Amino acid sequence: MRIAVLVKQVPDTEEERSLDLQTGRVDRVSGENVADEINERALEVALAYKDRNKGTEVVVVLMGPDSATKALRKALSMGADSAVHVQDDALAAADLARTAAVLATAAKHTGFDLLLGGNESTDGRGGVLPAMVAEHLGLPHLGGLSSLDITPGTVRGQRRVEKGTMQVSAALPAVVSVTEHVAEARFPNFKGIMTAKRKPLSVMTLGDLGIDPAFPGMARSQVISTLARPARQAGTKIVDEGDAGKQLADFLTAGRLV
Repeated sequence: MRIAVLVKQVPDTEEERSLDLQTGRVDRVSGENVADEINERALEVALAYKDRNKGTEVVVVLMGPDSATKALRKALSMGADSAVHVQDDALAAADLARTAAVLATAAKHTGFDLLLGGNESTDGRGGVLPAMVAEHLGLPHLGGLSSLDITPGTVRGQRRVEKGTMQVSAALPAVVSVTEHVAEARFPNFKGIMTAKRKPLSVMTLGDLGIDPAFPGMARSQVISTLARPARQAGTKIVDEGDAGKQLADFLTAGRLV
């Protein structure tokens, strides 16, 4: 079994995230960048299967700048066997359509029986990338799974819906995205950190993947204007001088909350 896992480097969720108002892009320079937690959970699913099934190979695939190598090294230290880093200046500010096309090509080039990823990144929160990748690959997609079971020829799992749960399954190869309800990712141990330095990490350009950097026939999304988020205004303070109930009722009524 060969399992590929899509990973991504994102601005640290513990810090304030913002847009660069000049470019309309997420500011990835002023703060710390880390591996996205939801993708680490997907990696944990793959590594847990590998722990139970010797001979399983786990490869992580990432698209991003040179600095994103840090996220790949962490994945390798957690237990992944190898990594593929798609790095090309033509991919700067790539939208979902371009990202999906490139990751699908990289995954196909790498080869896999199962492709895992998080259901949505913590920076873009598009929530559609795994489905778009599956469409490019012509494979079934099981999205938003809260638990899953992998067998040599099938993947099945549970998806939480508004009024219960849904049991879904697909024959391999397939694309699966998971939610934060799957197992928490393991921490790299000392041995994993040391061996990660010796594991193969391939850097590939668009040319290596056979993709025209101009992406002919594919429109490119462009940000035409940006606005800073307005400062949060102070709330209304109600001082009880015998009429607090009336003040509260008037406030709720004015805001059409009752």
